[in-house]
Order: sequence, then C-alpha cells, then structure tokens
Amino acid sequence: MSPADAPAPGLSRLLYVDDDPTLTVLTRISLERVGGFTVKTCASGVEALEVIDAFAPDLVLLDVMMPAKSGYEVCQRIRERVEWRNIKIIILTAKGRDVEVSKGLSIGADLYITKPFSTQELMARINGLLGVGAA
Repeated sequence: MSPADAPAPGLSRLLYVDDDPTLTVLTRISLERVGGFTVKTCASGVEALEVIDAFAPDLVLLDVMMPAKSGYEVCQRIRERVEWRNIKIIILTAKGRDVEVSKGLSIGADLYITKPFSTQELMARINGLLGVGAA
C-alpha cells in the first residue's frame, strides 16, 4: 500500500463496488465529503477482490448485479478469508425481494439496503456498523 492509499488517522476506509458509473461517482462524493471516509471504487466483483487485498477496507458496499462475479459471490469470498473476517459488508442493490434479502444476510452481509436509498440513511447505517460517533 502506498502512502497515498493510507487514510488520515481516524478515517475509515470504504470500498464501493457498483457497475453504474453515475451512481458510483455520486455515492463516492457523498461518502468522502459528508462522511469523511477514504473511498475506493470499482465496477466488478473480480476487481473488488483485488482491491480488498490491496486496500484493506473497513467496510465494503456491494451491488448484487455485476459482470463476472455477483455481489453475493464477493460477499461469500470475503467471509471465507480469515484475514478479511472483520470487514463489514453492506449489500446495496435494487434487488429487494425477501428471498434476495435473506440470501444476502445468510451469506454474511451485515446489512442489506435497497436502491434507491437515502444518503443520510446510508451514512447512519455505515456509521453504526463502524461505531463512528458512538459515545
């Protein structure tokens, strides 16, 4: 990891994985400016696994429908690796049927949020998972 990849002290590192470039840019800006997070993005599940290994995020936001590897597959891979055990996972997707939510949570996601989502709600959920702002 290069010094440019290292977060400022106290900042949480997030990886946002989504193949929608517009949503990715808007969400990244919100996470960085409003949330104060250090954020990396990528557009595929395969790339996500490489970035996780190099970037060591505290939390991963995963879309489900992506090329090559789905968000479900990425979530499973994260949970299989002992060294990634403490990474928090939020599945952030348009797939909101009960069976899909159950699947995401059963394979190891900490939270499942459907699109469209409120940026304020997303920030609150991220902060809650990471213990940010807890007294």
